[in-house]
Formats: sequence, C-alpha cells, structure tokens
Amino acid sequence: MAKGIEIRDAHYPGRPPIDAYGAGGFRFADMSHRGSILCLPSGVHGWDVTAPDGISEANLSAVLDEAGEIEVLLVGMGTEFRRMPKELQALLRERGVVTDAMSTGSAVRTYNVLLSEDRAVAAALIAVENP
Repeated sequence: MAKGIEIRDAHYPGRPPIDAYGAGGFRFADMSHRGSILCLPSGVHGWDVTAPDGISEANLSAVLDEAGEIEVLLVGMGTEFRRMPKELQALLRERGVVTDAMSTGSAVRTYNVLLSEDRAVAAALIAVENP
C-alpha cells in the first residue's frame, strides 16, 4: 500500500565543497538548499537559524554530537561580523572544538580551503540574500 508524502529533515550525506551562496541559500553537490546549513562530518544538514542571535546550544546539538571529529567550527554570521556568544564558545571548547566567527562568505571560502586540505573542519552557515 502506498504511503503519503514523508517529510524529512534536509540532509546530504557527504562533505562536498560549497559551490555558491546567496539568494537565501547554498549550492553544493549539484543541488541547492534554501536556508542555513550545518556542514558536519556526517554531511550537510538544514539548520533552522536565520540570524546570529538565533544561535543556541539547542541548535548546535548536532555539532556537539560530532565534536570528537571536529577541530574547528567556522560560523558564518551573515553579511556582517558578529562574535559567537562566550558561553557557546566555552561549551564547544570544552568538547575540543575551536570556533571562528566571520561573515558567511568568508566562512564558505575558508571551509572550502580547509576541506580541500582534509582538515577536521565543520561550518555553521547562516544564509544571506545578497553576498
């Protein structure tokens, strides 16, 4: 018997470079995703964050779960530089993850370079409309 439509969380099981960003999303692996993303060792996941103030321990839980495989978390804060909240930096540092906050464009470029060097890098990228 046929089932109805099944809606699942956005997830791409791989570590592709980010080909483009802007217009509210990202392009990678010949696909596009509208909205923010987490690029983790387990793959690329949709991330329900639209602004730096929305970053929390709860929506970084996937990063915390995979912290043993991550040395650096690049945080793309949108179009302008914003610092990560100190309590979140400390929480991640306790798990062995160093955070580096920057604009989303800078984070995408840095992520691609570190990924090409096979580094233990992850990225939390807030989508932007106009880079």
